[in-house]
Amino acid sequence: MSGVTLRKVKNDEAEMRLDRWFKRNCPEFTFGQVQKFLRGGQIRVDGKRAKAGQRLEPGQEVRVPPAPVMSGGGMGPWAEGNYDAANAAQHVKSGPAKSNATEEELQALRDSVIFYDEVVLAINKPAGLAVQGGTNTDLHVDGMLDALKLDSKERPKLVHRLDKDTSGVLLLARSASAANALTKAFKDKTTRKLYWAIVTGAPDEREGLIDAPLAKHGGKGGEKMVIDEKEGKSAQTIYRQLARAGRRAAWLALSPLTGRTHQLRAHCQAMECPILGDGKYGGAKAFLDGLSNQMHLHARAIDFPHPVTGHRVVIEAPVPEHFSATIKALNFDPKTPTKFLTPEIHREKEIKPKPKAKPSRLRKR
Repeated sequence: MSGVTLRKVKNDEAEMRLDRWFKRNCPEFTFGQVQKFLRGGQIRVDGKRAKAGQRLEPGQEVRVPPAPVMSGGGMGPWAEGNYDAANAAQHVKSGPAKSNATEEELQALRDSVIFYDEVVLAINKPAGLAVQGGTNTDLHVDGMLDALKLDSKERPKLVHRLDKDTSGVLLLARSASAANALTKAFKDKTTRKLYWAIVTGAPDEREGLIDAPLAKHGGKGGEKMVIDEKEGKSAQTIYRQLARAGRRAAWLALSPLTGRTHQLRAHCQAMECPILGDGKYGGAKAFLDGLSNQMHLHARAIDFPHPVTGHRVVIEAPVPEHFSATIKALNFDPKTPTKFLTPEIHREKEIKPKPKAKPSRLRKR
């Protein structure tokens, strides 16, 4: 579920009842809401179901679900599956957007919100919507941020980006101090990002570390990132196969350890497994008969320290329709759990891109 936090029990909370712990640490929850979440298994202690009267021990980890939306636009995240667009709309003040977006497009952006509290907001960015403007790009998230003020007077601020054709979690700060904290978290690598991709073909290894430096080169198809051992900047990606359809296609979990432009797209191509629909990097090999031509790269989840509380927050974004349809067409399990990748387990399985074969020389006779 989106917006879940994991909080450790402090030393001075030893032997405290779980319901009293919630009253002390999560006052935004009512007694009835805590009881309901306990019955549904959404509140857990050390990953196990818990009861209201359970006594806590220091160091235990309490799973805290997103607080329900409070009437009047008070603090409380919109959880995945519980987000009420009609209710949310009444909290939105439609200030003039810095773009030519229609009211329908602005409302679609509001409807894409999957989490918010007083200082953080996240949307499930649709594929095809640019994050920032550029040549021939009039419609973009940056130009519509006034529509995401919600109950705040401040315009939210971008703290990272996604490619135009990449869908998924896009994090925004609702204050300058939150923007600084989140930007620092990305820089210090205390934020974890998880992407899902459908690729054509399948990697030779089930999991591994792709270590291939990238540099921007020009060409017939315009500028793109290519592997360049001499001029390229260090780029590392860990991956794991979640499912595969023989050698035809595979479903990968990807986690970038560095933040180079188009890193995941270039690294998948380096394994000779381009992302489905990514013609820029994969050419004709990036397309499969009977499957959507849209790019199948989705920012599935993000895990970051909250700018105010410091607690870890996990936000998860549902996959778009074309991605879901491809999962179904390839007979993959749509209920595959979301799991972040751990870099340490991949160090011994380093994947270097295969060198391009040199053309053979024909002898004249």
